[in-house]
Amino acid sequence: MSPRRARRREDVPRPLRTDGEPVSESGPDGDWVVRPVTSSAAAKTYRCPGCDQEIPPATPHVVAWQVDDADNRRHWHRPCFDARLRRQVKVHRSKNAPRHG
Repeated sequence: MSPRRARRREDVPRPLRTDGEPVSESGPDGDWVVRPVTSSAAAKTYRCPGCDQEIPPATPHVVAWQVDDADNRRHWHRPCFDARLRRQVKVHRSKNAPRHG
C-alpha cells in the first residue's frame, strides 16, 4: 500500500514558486514585482494578458503583479510585459470563453 498524500484545500491560494528571484520594476502604471519562470519550472499552460495567446508548458516567461496586489498575479511573455503600455489587446472574447491561469 502506498502512502497517502495530503490534499491542498481548494480555498487556499497556491504559494508562489521560488524558482526565479523576484525583482521590482517601476513604470508609469505603478510598481510591479516581476518573477522569471524558467522553462523547466513552466509546467502549465497560461494565457498572456498582453497578447491573449497561450504560454505553453516549458516556455520561459514572467509572473508579474502590482506591488500592492499579489492576489492578482498574471503570467506574461516577457516581451508582452515590457510592451504592456504600448499595446492594447484587440481580441474580444465572450464572457464564457475559457481562460487559462
